Amino acid sequence: MRAEQESEVVDALRWAHDKRTPLEIVANGTKRAFGNTILGEPLDVSGLAGIVSYEPEELIVTARPGTTLSELRAVLSEKKQQLGFEPPEWAPFFGASADSTLGGILSVDAAGPGRVRYGGARDHLLGIRAVNGFGAGFRAGGRVVKNVTGFDVPKLICGSFGTLCILTEVTLRVFPKPALSATLAVRNVSAPEGLALLRRVWASPLESSGLSYLPDRLSPATASTTGTALIRFDGAQEPLAEKLALARPLLQGMETDTHDGDEHFAPVADGSLFRDLSLDVWRVYVPPAQALPFLDEAAPAGWIADWAGGLLWVGLETGDATARTRLARAAARSGAQAIRMRGDPKTRNRSGIVEPEDAGLHTVLAAVKRAFDPLALLNRDRLYDDEVHDA
Repeated sequence: MRAEQESEVVDALRWAHDKRTPLEIVANGTKRAFGNTILGEPLDVSGLAGIVSYEPEELIVTARPGTTLSELRAVLSEKKQQLGFEPPEWAPFFGASADSTLGGILSVDAAGPGRVRYGGARDHLLGIRAVNGFGAGFRAGGRVVKNVTGFDVPKLICGSFGTLCILTEVTLRVFPKPALSATLAVRNVSAPEGLALLRRVWASPLESSGLSYLPDRLSPATASTTGTALIRFDGAQEPLAEKLALARPLLQGMETDTHDGDEHFAPVADGSLFRDLSLDVWRVYVPPAQALPFLDEAAPAGWIADWAGGLLWVGLETGDATARTRLARAAARSGAQAIRMRGDPKTRNRSGIVEPEDAGLHTVLAAVKRAFDPLALLNRDRLYDDEVHDA
């Protein structure tokens, strides 16, 4: 089935509801390998594409979810604007040749290094139009940044992996594109030193737009691990020069190079450092101060850090059950949540993609799922293999 208008999405959901047939929501399919395999009738929503309205003076853009990231970036760039959360292009990581779509990015709450300054995808999604599992269209949020009371549905949609509703239109706020960027590369610093430095910069008033740490090799975290801390600043020429000067006292005694631009952050955001490695890959969301304790206990086969340690890419030996147990235990003790991005296809559907699987949280999520989609018609089993499938 294919839908190019919201009315066609409504018709598809009502058909699925009547037939009790689950649907797999697909646009360009760049993240189809992210999560469990979905057993359902494919619903192609790639035709729900195009920019509906763009008000650069108001810093607001409204687009359909099938709009590609490259198209949206090109339109925003003409007005020297950008998406602040710096969405990464993960298509090559998942072995896809197409461009990522806006709906796919929001559904997995993807954000790049810029999140440390501007916030995540859910912080920029102002409003949506969508169709729920009953086949009913609805609108949530609006077109302005304001305090929300009650159920903030747009934020809830981000990271739901398309299991709550099918987006048909989204409104996002955008930001001025910086005139210049500069990256400080602090060389030969250990993991403890590098991560502590990134946290100090993040706590400063310098408004860094990127804070990442890369070990010299993808290896388990130890006190002797050396690597490079990357610190990015943006701005016009004089304010940027002032930020760089004010950052120097934080780097005393450290070997530092300065580079124009931000190309050093692309491999951090897009997963390319793990692309060709035969490892199961997880993204771990962790309190920055707990990043190193998590790594010491999880002892992954490889890792890099973003968001001043708040996000870790970690690699585990493929199919290593012991390593996964360590990861789950370390996440529980560190207050972290790990989401599997890539795993052994043979065991892909034998376990969930989230660690630790907190029973209380799972109960809440299941209740939310039933409120939006009581028959579990939308991307059934994408996140969990034990969803309620009956009304």
